[in-house]
Amino acid sequence: MTYETVSVEVDDDGIATLTLDRPDALNAFSVTMAQELEAFFLGEARSDDVRAVVVTGAGRAFCAGMDLSREGNVFGLDETLRPTPESIREHCANGWDDPAYADGVRDTGGRVTLAIHALPKPVIAAINGPAVGIGATMTLAMDLRLASTTARIGFVFGRLGIVPEACSTWFLPRVVGLQQALEWVYSADILTARQAYDGRLLRSLHEPDDLLPAAQELARSFVVGRSPAALGLAKQLVYRNAAAADPLEAHLSDSLAMFYTSIADGKEGVAAFLEKRPPEFKAVASDLPRIVP
Repeated sequence: MTYETVSVEVDDDGIATLTLDRPDALNAFSVTMAQELEAFFLGEARSDDVRAVVVTGAGRAFCAGMDLSREGNVFGLDETLRPTPESIREHCANGWDDPAYADGVRDTGGRVTLAIHALPKPVIAAINGPAVGIGATMTLAMDLRLASTTARIGFVFGRLGIVPEACSTWFLPRVVGLQQALEWVYSADILTARQAYDGRLLRSLHEPDDLLPAAQELARSFVVGRSPAALGLAKQLVYRNAAAADPLEAHLSDSLAMFYTSIADGKEGVAAFLEKRPPEFKAVASDLPRIVP
């Protein structure tokens, strides 16, 4: 697929490096970028040739937030509508068939983060510079965040009179805790990389030239010699069951995941272990069994 605002490269190990590619605009998030990111994570990223995704930015920024130069509603929303909690859930239940709601009401950043979250593969953010607004919240749906020592991160919505978006009120408290999430949202401050690391938002800090190679090598360590199907199911289990009300929910879903992996790549894994050889896994992430209702 040809993109206008992002670029994608896939190496021989299946590590896809997706680069937000509007460097002259500090990779500002536009409606077009939202559409292309959603299309990538729902389409190309689900190819069995892709084993993991690393997301970074071109030039000196990761993403400087929403491009505010668009005419009209900068978020691409239809200001003639007056949606209600009931109407938006009704349209969601019907599969968003009405384009007025699909395109005119739904938060564009949320569409992207839902697509990232649904990908049954590791997704790693390599935050190489400023990541503000949606530039910060889009990374919350990624599994790990590495950052350059020069990065700056800001949940600055309060400065613009809007609210945290991109499903960030679900992700952020789970990553950093409720108290830290609220402090960052209330203050709307720009955080240094060290402050973000100390607040548990980031896995690790790296010198600028070392960041992307570190993220790519980390992704490689997750997927080489691993079963794509088992990895995809494990991601589903961790995210779902971390928010489950009772451990019984985890037992029911991981029982199904264990059952189906044990009769597929699990057999090969056990045989390879006993025969002291590298495993040759065959199951793919594009054909996972259903383990939750």
